[in-house]
Amino acid sequence: MTGRTPRLSRLRRAVPEGRGGRPVPARGGKPRRRGTPPKVVALGGGMGLSASLAALRRITGALTAVVTVADDGGSSGRLRDELGVLPPGDLRKALAALCGDDDWGQTWARVIQHRFQSKGDLHEHAVGNLLIVALWEQLGDHVLALDLVGKLLGAHGRVLPMSAVPLELQALVRGHDPARPEDVDTVRGQATVALTPGEVQSVHLVPADPPAVPEAVAAVLDADWVVLGPGSWFSSVIPHLLVPELLDALTQTKARRVLSLNLAPQPGETEGFSPQRHLEVLGRHAPKLALDVVLADEAAVPDRDLLTDAAKRFGAAVELAPVARTDGTPRHDPELLAAAYDRIFRMHGRIGPWR
Repeated sequence: MTGRTPRLSRLRRAVPEGRGGRPVPARGGKPRRRGTPPKVVALGGGMGLSASLAALRRITGALTAVVTVADDGGSSGRLRDELGVLPPGDLRKALAALCGDDDWGQTWARVIQHRFQSKGDLHEHAVGNLLIVALWEQLGDHVLALDLVGKLLGAHGRVLPMSAVPLELQALVRGHDPARPEDVDTVRGQATVALTPGEVQSVHLVPADPPAVPEAVAAVLDADWVVLGPGSWFSSVIPHLLVPELLDALTQTKARRVLSLNLAPQPGETEGFSPQRHLEVLGRHAPKLALDVVLADEAAVPDRDLLTDAAKRFGAAVELAPVARTDGTPRHDPELLAAAYDRIFRMHGRIGPWR
């Protein structure tokens, strides 16, 4: 990054605070006192990660989101192509999810999610995307800029990119061309992979060994709990396991690891997948990954025994809980998901209250 200003060193020393002086977890952090909330790191991207963050911020203030940076569609893709920056969209969504439920938080959440409607170049650009990219250019530091946006919003947690370089997602897809149902083709781009026809066999990143953001690695190693998912399985969840330093941290951390499954298969990307199939493809991409808990909505698991068997291969227990909205849409209810996470942290974590 370029464009570092003379104020950078002064800003770097400032500890980000939320509205009303609420501290945002700082780099490095201090040892956690007994009885304080758990330090939680949530990994993912898009609406799946947003659902997890909206739940987790209700039960802990020591929350860090680590976000994919392979998006190449919409406003993010245009900014990425034009300016050579990280795609800011999933980072923006994570920040919006961490906004509080008070007037300040909800107003800023709406503002950064607002998209311009015009017949010119601003059409469909999100305000938050422009704000994030402007701070990147001003400060020359991805992490510092995101911390400052979080401070402005009063975010209940911290947002970090998983890598400091823009990534391209590529997938091997069987039957991508309906005229050649047995052929395997390479599909390029996160936006395309997410909606691809055919059956995704595997995904990989370009460059193949991208550097992880050091603060993201440190957060995983320092966490009490790491939450992976829910979200687009091949384009938002698995990419974290393809960053070598991040995968090493996930396998070495002393934190407990919970995998949160989707409420329904995603058309295109995981169409026809059973809950246990999601685990199987995760294991193919990261065979050394261990888990402690697999969380799923009880109504989305037709055969608990099959899911239990698949979870055992990761060393994990299965926890079923009602976490879906009651309107019939495959979306998580923040309050119900928060209750499920809270129960898991209490039952499978340390002895004693978190709060």
